[in-house]
Amino acid sequence: MNPSQESVSYPRREEALLQVRDVVVKFGGIVALDRVSFDVPEQKIVGIIGPNGAGKTTMFNCLSRLYEPTAGVIELDGRSILDLPAHAMAARGIGRTFQNLALFPSATVFENIRIGCHTREHSNLLADVLGLRHSMRVNRAATATAHELIAYLRLDDVAQRKVGELPFGTQKRVEFARALALKPRLLLLDEPACGLNHEEVEGLAQLIRDTQRDFGLTVLLVEHHMGLVMGISDWIVALNFGRKIAAGTPSAVQENPEVIAAYLGEPK
Repeated sequence: MNPSQESVSYPRREEALLQVRDVVVKFGGIVALDRVSFDVPEQKIVGIIGPNGAGKTTMFNCLSRLYEPTAGVIELDGRSILDLPAHAMAARGIGRTFQNLALFPSATVFENIRIGCHTREHSNLLADVLGLRHSMRVNRAATATAHELIAYLRLDDVAQRKVGELPFGTQKRVEFARALALKPRLLLLDEPACGLNHEEVEGLAQLIRDTQRDFGLTVLLVEHHMGLVMGISDWIVALNFGRKIAAGTPSAVQENPEVIAAYLGEPK
């Protein structure tokens, strides 16, 4: 037993918003996740790290219901999410950004964010057409939320521009805003620093901290940028070849021999 992996009692199970227990994912004869377990405590930032092929994105896809685990339990606030389809995750309080942006490039910034609001509310198409009272109320609320998020993320100057015309770093903020429009309790951030320069990564770190605090979010972060993930995370889970090899505070995980070997190779 590795002391840095097991001796720290935080986070306790009863504080966890998300609980992952013995999750297994197999693709044919390939084991992508091998009995992975961890907790994500409420209103904390938890990072998942590991080399390429470690199983990080596979885990995120299980949490988003894009993949079906072969075995195991995933619970949000004590209730399983494995009996729900992917489109129900927003209503359960899970929002996600993607490494490859999932925006509508021909739509404006405002329209993209407003779509996120409707994803949460499931506004009925027929009601929209008929202009029914409930639908009108939902539309007004979505418009107000979109404007609030545009102001919060300082996107006012580009609100009416098409997303496809904007710099990549700005597009990342738009996707972040659209995820927040879902009003999530748990925000999944998939490689948010990918493609950003040094200055943009520093701004992203501050944005994640501020948003987690201001919105009372629980954040689960998959990231290769070690400076970012170690700098903002309260807790780290390290994977390698589909197994959890360490869990603990950033400083403890950085010193874990298995984590060092996974990134640097076994000493000769």
